[in-house]
Parts: sequence; C-alpha cells; structure tokens
Amino acid sequence: MLDNTELPLVLIGGTLCTARLWQPLVEQLALSSVMCISLTGSDSAPQAARRLLQNLPPRFLLAGFSLGAIVALQMAADAPERLAGLALISVNPLADAPENASSRREAVSTAHEQGLAEWLSANLWHKYVAPERLGDPALREIICQMAEESGHDTFASQTEIAITRRDNRVALAALSCPIIIINGAHDPICTPHHHQLASASAVRSRRITVHTAGHFAVLEAPDEIAPPLRQWIQESLNAT
Repeated sequence: MLDNTELPLVLIGGTLCTARLWQPLVEQLALSSVMCISLTGSDSAPQAARRLLQNLPPRFLLAGFSLGAIVALQMAADAPERLAGLALISVNPLADAPENASSRREAVSTAHEQGLAEWLSANLWHKYVAPERLGDPALREIICQMAEESGHDTFASQTEIAITRRDNRVALAALSCPIIIINGAHDPICTPHHHQLASASAVRSRRITVHTAGHFAVLEAPDEIAPPLRQWIQESLNAT
C-alpha cells in the first residue's frame, strides 16, 4: 500500500457523478487516504474551486474526471502551491463556446421533465462509452444510478459550471508538480484532440490513451488506468 496519509488523494467527479464513479479504481489503488468529491452547490468553476480549497488540507494529490477535471484546472490556477500532483481524466481544457449555453440549459429542462435516467439513456449513453460497451447493462445502470442520486438541482448547477468555465491552459503550463492526462480513445465529448491540447500545454506531463474506453474511462477500464495512476502517485510523493 502506498502511504499517502499526509497527502490525500482528492478525486472530483464529473457531471451527474457520485463516489460510485471512483469505487473500482480506488479499490485497486489501495491508498490510505482518499476523498471522493461530488460537485454540488456551486454555479461556476471558480466558486467550486474556492469552496474546495477552503476545506481541503494544505497540500494534496488532485485528480478530476470530466467536469471535475475542469474544476481541478481552476484549482491549479488559483492555488498551484497546494497541488502535489495533478491527474486529468477525460478533460476538455478549453472554454465552452457561447452558442452552447442555450442548448445546455434546454437539456437541463428536458431532463427534469423526462427524468434524469431516462433522458441520459436516450441522449448521452451512446456518447459515454466505447462502442463495444453500449450493450453493458451493469455499466449503464451505474451511470444512470449516479444521475438519479445527483438530482436535478445538481445537474442545473453543474451545467452552469460547464457553460462558464475558463481556459486554464496557462495555469496548467505553469505547474511544476507531476501531471498525468488520461483519455479514452473513443471519447466524442472530451476528444483525443482536447487531450492533445492539454498535454501540449503541460510540457512536463505524461499522457495515457486507453484504447478500449470512451468518455467514462474510469468505469470502463479501471484495470488499465490504475497502474499509470499508481506510478503518478508515487512520482508525486517522491517529489514532495
């Protein structure tokens, strides 16, 4: 077991995600101190970052998935000295296009009318996982369960975070801690191009492509993600 008692691993989930997202990965990492965070109660990445930084230990390892990676980048911009290491999984480092705002907010309204799980299944499931996993009922059930547990209000506030997010690649380039960037090869949401942009900004980063996964690489391929994450954790601990 890696001893990270003094430097906990903080895991920030994405849109409509709960701690269930990280469970298969955490079981393999076998760390002594892990904090799984769901994004609730904030309407922007700066607000979410500020709230988290006020309550987290002085220094920690930070990993974010999707929307959680956006907030992690904001935390890197606001308090780079607090990060002992940064892992970005399924990340789009760019600001959102202004024309996306209306459709994003309309999706929140439609999901409220239809129910989160039903709406997600009809509109997002085919974008979430690699083609060969589309027929995986267990994986689909976990993702829909997380959505229902998150609730409509959380979806609405998380959507505002996505709409108002900033391009924090300059902050990413300035980080001196170990950085790992992980993407699924079949991700149409946070594409390989987005990950290339992130890794190009972080010149000291290492990029891993999971060829069997889509957007939800954390759930699709924890066996493939755990080894490089363990290496990143050890490098981060050794660098402190």
